[in-house]
Amino acid sequence: MTCLNRRDLGLLVLRAGTGAVLMAHGAQKLFGCFGGGGLEGTAAAMEHMGFTPGKQSAVAAGLGEMGGGALLTLGLATPAAGAAAAGAMAGAVAVHAPAGFFAQGGGFEYPAFLGFTAAAIGLAGAGRYSLDHASDHVLDQPWTVALAFLGSAVAAAAVVGRRARNQEREQDQEQDGVETFG
Repeated sequence: MTCLNRRDLGLLVLRAGTGAVLMAHGAQKLFGCFGGGGLEGTAAAMEHMGFTPGKQSAVAAGLGEMGGGALLTLGLATPAAGAAAAGAMAGAVAVHAPAGFFAQGGGFEYPAFLGFTAAAIGLAGAGRYSLDHASDHVLDQPWTVALAFLGSAVAAAAVVGRRARNQEREQDQEQDGVETFG
């Protein structure tokens, strides 16, 4: 009989906790659970925050959080799960960054923590108590780690960059309107 491995048990607890929080956030966005806006409300909020098109942005964020969280919890395709969740959190960090670091002031502390935690799990692997381990790590190979994190980084940079350009364009239009009427 094999004794419990504390490292693997710790990874299971970390995966379950992080995954549950991410799934709840994704369920808010996609289905309106836990007081969330659902897909329509989240789409409108995404548009307001500069993520266009809003509905596709809401679906991507919701799936990154809910899907990434579910896969992290199960320990299945852990590199892709961690990368997807971290990528979704990069967008949230961009929204909260102007308010500074600490969450109590509306800052990016919380989404950054979730993103770093998901990324760390994706890089470290799910451990022995996981579906990745049970499936002989078919979906957790060194090349999947590199591909998942590269893809997530490129996608997050593109989305956050497009948002920044949209915001600059809106600010320029507002300034032009003020100069015209001022």
